[in-house]
Amino acid sequence: MPAPHGGVLQDLVARDVSKRDALLSESQNLKQWNLTARQICDIELILNGGFSPLTGFLTEKDYLGVVTKSRLSDGTLWTMPINLDVPESFAKTVQPNERITLLQDGTIPVAILTVADVYKPDKNLEAEEVFRGDPEHPAIHYLFNTAGEYYIGGSLEAIQLPQHYDYPGLRKTPAQLRLEFQSRQWDRVVAFQTRNPMHRAHRELTVRAARETNAKVLIHPVVGLTKPGDIDHHTRVRVYQEIIKRYPSGLAFLSLLPLAMRMGGDREAVWHAIIRKNYGASHFIVGRDHAGPGSNSKGVDFYGPYDAQELVESYKNELDIEVVPFRMVTYLPDEDRYAPIDEIDTSVTRTLNISGTELRRRLRDGGEIPEWFSYPEVVRILRESNPPRPKQGFALVFDDDLKADREQLSIALLSTFLQFGGGRHYKIFNHGDNSALLSLIPDFVQSGTGLIIPSRWNKDQKVASPNVYYIGHTHEANVKLASADETIFHIVQKVVLFLEDNHFIQF
Repeated sequence: MPAPHGGVLQDLVARDVSKRDALLSESQNLKQWNLTARQICDIELILNGGFSPLTGFLTEKDYLGVVTKSRLSDGTLWTMPINLDVPESFAKTVQPNERITLLQDGTIPVAILTVADVYKPDKNLEAEEVFRGDPEHPAIHYLFNTAGEYYIGGSLEAIQLPQHYDYPGLRKTPAQLRLEFQSRQWDRVVAFQTRNPMHRAHRELTVRAARETNAKVLIHPVVGLTKPGDIDHHTRVRVYQEIIKRYPSGLAFLSLLPLAMRMGGDREAVWHAIIRKNYGASHFIVGRDHAGPGSNSKGVDFYGPYDAQELVESYKNELDIEVVPFRMVTYLPDEDRYAPIDEIDTSVTRTLNISGTELRRRLRDGGEIPEWFSYPEVVRILRESNPPRPKQGFALVFDDDLKADREQLSIALLSTFLQFGGGRHYKIFNHGDNSALLSLIPDFVQSGTGLIIPSRWNKDQKVASPNVYYIGHTHEANVKLASADETIFHIVQKVVLFLEDNHFIQF
């Protein structure tokens, strides 16, 4: 089993257990900062040693070293900035050597930060050096639109790990996982990183990796923050719990990683390797376009397909963890088995595969997902969380240019929908530009409700929901009217046909 990065597992919870009560008492009288969702993920991995050798949030000196050289100020390899970002209003109240209580959900004290410095980062430099500068990159979007203007660097003292109420038995810390491996006498472990559901091909490639490296398998999925639009971690964990049953007894182990991904491609792959080494893995599978967010709106990839593998390999001696390149496998229907695609002559051998896009289409439309691709139990779980269109909710929003009586059009649509049956709940939803009410729209849609919304919301309000469609005469409308003064009967017919065309209603 490799030593932790930097030589020592920085388990701050274990280190500070003897003074926990004193820290808890002190925390009640200090200035407080309520951690963001990303910061909660980061602080958990600092406190439990997953981010060893870090013992706090990066000071300006360490931050600049990481951004420009991928190294901490002492020369240790570290590729991702780990910052406590705060708004200017808070930063201006903080002084060096001050102690701050860091809270989860505004109530649970998890640590005390001793401030080393407060600094304003050059975000343009960070965006360019760490994430290659494309403004559409999700980490760059977060950097400029969500992250605070100032960073606070300093060391942490642990009160407790952030509280989780789901899957407590699967959330192993580095110390716990290392102990688990020792008790099983697993000295060679290949870790598999994923933020997606797993299917038969993933099971096959991890078993092949174990066979080639003579190692056991750690399925180590991310359950912190991933790419916007990813399948929720509750669905994915249920899938992993089914998949783990399909491995030979004693070959694989499942543990969850509370990481906030940055989708940082090659730099993130090195970071992932360091984290897995801290968790006790001796080998790490690095995938094609590992931790990449795909392509931008112009179709340009943010990272090359092998950038991650090449960068991790270049640091091989420092990382002290063996890189296992991800080998894409494909299904051979005539032989009923999977094989690496690079070993197959596809001009003479028939192969089958289902892309992620095609899988999402089949889930949406209720199409068949064959057993050669995934296990029936996995498909059932995915269908529960991704119902086909006739079971999905939607929101119909009246555009501003609509001249028909909005109340009567709402009633006409509701009455028409109710006569169709099908089990979907329908509701006329008046929001009055109330942000609390608008925040419910995604929940209604997710639950399968058909919403009829008589007016658009103010452009300053954001509603992040799928299946929102506009009825109107403008070019933005989804249900396009020939003119703004069409009759209610014509509008209702066009809406019904639109919903049928998009498979929300079946006749």
